Formats: sequence, structure tokens, C-alpha cells
Amino acid sequence: MIAPHGGTLINRIVEGKERDALLENAPALPRIELDAWAISDVEMIGIGGFSPLEGFMTKADYESVVNTRRLANGLVWTIPVTLAVDEATAGRLKAKHDVSLTSHGSVVAVLHLEELYTPDKQAEAEGVLKTTDAAHPGVARLRAVGPVYLGGRLSVVNRPKATTFLQYRLDPTQTRRIFSERGWKRVVAFQTRNPIHRAHEYIQKCALEICDGMLLHPIVGETKGDDVPAAVRMKSYEALLAGYYPKDRVVLAVNPASMRYGGPREAIFHALIRKNYGCTHFIVGRDHAGVGKFYGTYDAQKIFDDFSPEEIGIAPLCFENTAYCTVCGSMVSSKTCPHPPEQHVSLSGTKVRELLQASTPPPPEVSRPEVASVLIEAMRQPAAK
Repeated sequence: MIAPHGGTLINRIVEGKERDALLENAPALPRIELDAWAISDVEMIGIGGFSPLEGFMTKADYESVVNTRRLANGLVWTIPVTLAVDEATAGRLKAKHDVSLTSHGSVVAVLHLEELYTPDKQAEAEGVLKTTDAAHPGVARLRAVGPVYLGGRLSVVNRPKATTFLQYRLDPTQTRRIFSERGWKRVVAFQTRNPIHRAHEYIQKCALEICDGMLLHPIVGETKGDDVPAAVRMKSYEALLAGYYPKDRVVLAVNPASMRYGGPREAIFHALIRKNYGCTHFIVGRDHAGVGKFYGTYDAQKIFDDFSPEEIGIAPLCFENTAYCTVCGSMVSSKTCPHPPEQHVSLSGTKVRELLQASTPPPPEVSRPEVASVLIEAMRQPAAK
């Protein structure tokens, strides 16, 4: 089994007497109410999804990640994981003291506050997201959150209670156990925040030809408002897996993290998360974790060349853009097909949405009918979104 990033799978969910003591003391602590983004970060830290992180980044780690794409100890890490507060809240807090973190008024974790610091958000946007344009959702969030960051280890005393996708809520310890029980040595992960179309299916099955199994691992944390809702996406995955994949070679599990839309840097981040879940390979397709026109088509693949395979530890499987070729009679890419684009069945996302809104399934070369049916039904019932 592949080692977690940094060598140890972190567990910051405390139990027993330690938990009892923290909860007893919690009412006397200053409180911070968390938004959905921060709650998902707390959960990912607690269960080890963000190993080796044990809490929100201190200034040294934060600045090192922004400037060098590594933690202060030199370990590869590309996305800051931070907790921002406004100045009034910061004024109530003291370093080296505990802080109660709450969700809907209930304590979920205690932050052992090591330091408060003021980040250079301009440098963070430029370094991590490669833009300061407020049209980028990551930049918009940076501008919206408070100007002070809190760094320190977490003790999760009441894990955020999930109410959706309960059968798919598998922690890194659980996926690792499943892979081990199935005897999988080479496990490929697929990251998605969208329904799976035929091009996705093609690259997944190419990967399955060289791996023992696949972790289909959709993001169900915060995403853009115009992304397909998680509940609809999950139905589409269930429909696809039921008819087109061997049941003993795919594990479907949700990823509680939120999308940063950080393009190349987030591709590394996503790979490291799946390494913690026990995967040895990671699919990187066209414009991974991209948004709009902010990143080059294959920038998210090229960034892996900046690091040695040993320091990443999980192998990227890079795929070209694919489509159905009417001459070849199969899914192809520029690496495998000699025919011009005019022979390829490929629709833009906008065109696919137009068809679905008109209750017209896209061509089967673009989307499986079962998936199209789920999406059309969802568009007929806006309340379901």
C-alpha cells in the first residue's frame, strides 16, 4: 500500500478523555462560526485527507507554499489551507490560546491557535491562482474572506455530520482497507466535479487497463454556483457504473473537499489527496481544475514535470482531449487518430446544456443515454437542484 503524503496518515479526530476535556472547556473559549468551505477543510484535516497537515497553516508554511509550492519542511504542497477571519474577530483572539470552531452554533473542533498573521492576498492570488481577476472564483473568495489568517493544529471533537451520500462517505482509512482487501496494488483515481461523459469514460477505462481498480472520487464540497449540483452528479455516476463498469473494479466515494479552481496547482493538490486515500495513479485530463480561460489546456499536466516522481509519490496519467471519430468508429485523441476534427463528434458544454434544457439527449457518442436521462430529469425539476 502506498504511503500517505509525508509518511503518516494524520488523524485529528479526538475521542475519549481528551475529547471530554476539550468539550468541557469549550464554552469558555472564544468562538468562530465556520462557513461550509472551512467545515470541509476541518473534516479533510481531521480524517487525514490533507495529510501531512494537522491544522490550518502557520505563516511559515503558508508563505512557503505560496512562493515555493512546498511546506516549510520542503515537502511538496501546492495549495494554502487557511482559516480567515475579520479584524474584529482577530482582536478577540490570542496566540497560544485555544479557539472553539462551531457549525450552526455547535462545537466541531478546537483550534490550538499558534499565530495570527496578515497574508499578502495579492501575492497569493498571483502565485497560486495565476491571476488577480475577480472573475476567477478563487480570487473572488480571497477578496471576500477576512484579512487575518489563523494558524494552528486542530482537535476535531464533533466531526461535521454528513446528511447526504452516506453510503459513499469513505475516509482514507476505509478506502485503503477496501483496496487492500481486494488485493489492489495499482489504484487509479479520477477527480470530477461534473457528470461523466464518454470522453471521461474512455480515459478511465484506458487507465483501468493498466491498474487493478479505480477510485471514482467526486468533489461534494463547495463548488461554483453554476456547476451541476452534487446530488444530480451522484445519480449520474450511479447510472453509469450500473451499466458500463465491472462492479468489482470501481469504488465510488465522495470527496468532502471544496474546489479551489486552481488549475495546475490544484492538480497536484488533488493528486496528493488521492495518494492519502491509497491511490497510486491519478488521471489528469484537459484543463484539470480549470475555470474560464485562466489556464492553458495542458498546464495541469506540465506542472508534474516540475517535481521528481519520488517527491510526488503518485503517478499522473496524462490524457489528450478525446472525442468519437466516425471514421475510426471509436473514441480517439490526437495521439491515436489521423482524421480531421470534422470527423469527430464533439459538442461544447454550452451546446450540451442547450440540448438537455430542451429535453433532447446529446448523441450517444457524447453522453450515455442513462446519464443524459438523469440530467434532463434534473432540469425538469429545478427544486431538486
